[in-house]
Amino acid sequence: MIHYSKVHNKFKLNGVHYDFSFLNLVGICYIKEGRDYEIELGKFILNWIDDKDYVEVFTSGSTGKPKKVKLKKQSMVNSALATGNHFGLQPGNKALLALPSSFIAGKMMFIRALILGLELDVIHPNLEEFKPFKKYDFAALVPFQLNKVIDKLVNVSKLIVGGAEVNLDLKDKVKDLSTEVYETYGMTETITHIAVKRINGSILQTDFNIIRGVELSVDERSCLKIQAPHISDSEIITNDIVELTSENSFNLIGRYDNIINTGGIKISPEKVEFKLGNKIQDRFFIASKKDETLGNKVVLVIEGDNKKEVSFEGLEKYEVPKNIYYIDKFVETSSSKINRKETLQLLNL
Repeated sequence: MIHYSKVHNKFKLNGVHYDFSFLNLVGICYIKEGRDYEIELGKFILNWIDDKDYVEVFTSGSTGKPKKVKLKKQSMVNSALATGNHFGLQPGNKALLALPSSFIAGKMMFIRALILGLELDVIHPNLEEFKPFKKYDFAALVPFQLNKVIDKLVNVSKLIVGGAEVNLDLKDKVKDLSTEVYETYGMTETITHIAVKRINGSILQTDFNIIRGVELSVDERSCLKIQAPHISDSEIITNDIVELTSENSFNLIGRYDNIINTGGIKISPEKVEFKLGNKIQDRFFIASKKDETLGNKVVLVIEGDNKKEVSFEGLEKYEVPKNIYYIDKFVETSSSKINRKETLQLLNL
């Protein structure tokens, strides 16, 4: 039995008002008559109203093979309420779902609308149906999507961006937007974000700040540990190296499993990528290659054949890539993230 702290007997989806009793019909119609992204949402709606107290979700697969996890429906409700409280969302606010409903971020946008009484528009993730003149109080995008519509966000009040780090180039593009843009930290196991930081405007934030109900600590690797009873019965141990800047905030350093040991110096690829973010226009990532002298050497992998000179100004000595490799197309996960491991295999690295 799911316990709603707020019950809204009606909801609005793509401009049409429905009674809760029509959820089953909406799900069936989407599956039978919808486009690919609507079919996925329809399947989730039917999963949401079945007699199970959990939903099965696949992780993104960005750091390994996607795995199936069970998320309690009540925990998803609690997560939606926490987001609504943090961003001050109210019944009747207009929200936009432009993320695939096959992953947790898309599913949670629908649940937030259902639980908080938001009026939700659902559009294709390619954003072809994005209407720049329509006002939205709340929306969620991944960095790639944000880059596509950055000049059309004037009527979006609050935007959360997740799924990948927002690089320096994109942060520079959003700095003067009237839209409040927040980078998020989270994962499937935390039912999307458990921390956010404002990346534009006059209250620019450098650290992630946790939402209410979350406690942080680190393990012996300096990796983040999350206690959030409202979304998980057990402590969540991550592979994300962080620096705790207060009991409520942290700075993300990088992935423990990505650390490169070069000549005895430990390098975080994510830190180097951040420094290079506004110097390389194509997609890229930092990796390592075996080296007789250093053990491992830092290398740069760039998508495409645009072999322009790359400036490494601002990098420390051991952070500078020793080689640059180009590949026509990165291997991607099912959620369109870069699959570093398989891309490197194509390069025999």
